[in-house]
Amino acid sequence: MHPQPSLNVLGGPLKPCSLHPLTGFFRNGQCDTCAEDHGCHTVCVEVTATFLAYSRAAGNDLSTPRPEYDFPGLQPGDRWCVCAARWQEALDAGVAAPVALASTHFRSLEVVPLSLLQQHATA
Repeated sequence: MHPQPSLNVLGGPLKPCSLHPLTGFFRNGQCDTCAEDHGCHTVCVEVTATFLAYSRAAGNDLSTPRPEYDFPGLQPGDRWCVCAARWQEALDAGVAAPVALASTHFRSLEVVPLSLLQQHATA
């Protein structure tokens, strides 16, 4: 498993998304990806309570701690690499979490147009 080039959606170097909690497909703090990352965990978001509730209802509970996976559970304000398609679904449902563009992998653009990511960019 080798990550694809670590560029963000703006064409620059991919910046870290979160080291605490440690995120990413490779758990390296970045939204890196590879062919084995079928979910395309490439969109760096700042989770909100609404997004966490939506994700839990959709079958992906990101707020409950899972110590067996060294996962502390996310709280509103935490940053996390989410699947591009899941972010798009949340957007369609009106609950998309804000996106950190410099930390969002360019492969996200295979699923989500840059203009939509930009509309939901963090300050």
